[in-house]
Amino acid sequence: MRSERERLVRNIGIEHRRICADWQCFSDLAFDATERLLAELNWAREEVDALIVVTQSPDYITPATAIVLQDRLGMAKTTIAFDVNLGCSGYPFGLHILGSMIAAGALRKGIVLVGDKCATVKEPLFSDAGTATALEFDPNAAPMHFDLNSDGSGYKAIIQPVGGHREPFGLQHMVPFRDKDDEPWQWPGAFQLDGPAVLSFSTQQVPPSVNKLLDYAQTPKESVDYFVFHQANRMINETIRKKLGLQPEKVPTSLHDFGNTSGASLPVTMTVRIREALEVKRNRLLLSGFGIGLSWGTCLIDIEGAKFPTLIES
Repeated sequence: MRSERERLVRNIGIEHRRICADWQCFSDLAFDATERLLAELNWAREEVDALIVVTQSPDYITPATAIVLQDRLGMAKTTIAFDVNLGCSGYPFGLHILGSMIAAGALRKGIVLVGDKCATVKEPLFSDAGTATALEFDPNAAPMHFDLNSDGSGYKAIIQPVGGHREPFGLQHMVPFRDKDDEPWQWPGAFQLDGPAVLSFSTQQVPPSVNKLLDYAQTPKESVDYFVFHQANRMINETIRKKLGLQPEKVPTSLHDFGNTSGASLPVTMTVRIREALEVKRNRLLLSGFGIGLSWGTCLIDIEGAKFPTLIES
């Protein structure tokens, strides 16, 4: 058992994870994060013009979790609230959606909530996390650059096949099976992840996306202070880093201590690894999320004067 654990830590790079209590939902984590952020920013709740939730762990199939949280957080009825069904790639997409709405003049202040409840005791990869990020209109703000992509031909690589309208949950999905007598039991409706396909997709698509965005923004790699990638697993992240020729000190990671926190991994990594550096001076960051869909998004942003509340362990 010890050798198996050491092998897992060595190969996937994860030693510690976070798992919600049975009664907790992703929305509970997002609620706590938003409460802390509003207090830190000294924002009045009626000032929040938009609340965008990026998750694959909604409270209900319908209505949207964002609308439930809008009321729970005591925000105004004029607050725009909606969900985006994305996972590991979701943070750049959420920033782009909210940033575009602000840039269009539709609103001044908004919050993006990103994360998932996806951890299980048996599966050694995923962790539960919820994050809150606030954006505010500033006429002097530096531009944010994005490269967002989707490839639906690979949708089966990461999928929860049962429970939607295509294949509603039935009694047959409660009967375990196994292909061979010496193999572990499986559930027909279980979450499915094709590891080799995800490895190939991530290492082939992310480096070109990073280079494409840097070229578009006319930004050399050397001028980027930190490259923050979705915390998939050690093999994927190290392959991406080496393909891009990046030094380890410019690529912070939270994988060892927090596991794969889905779409929350980018803000989690910034908070627990480079928070102090980001609060002290202006920094240029390249953020890249990739996963379910298949989808991948990269953004280049300048951060100055941002507030990063300390991590909440709820």
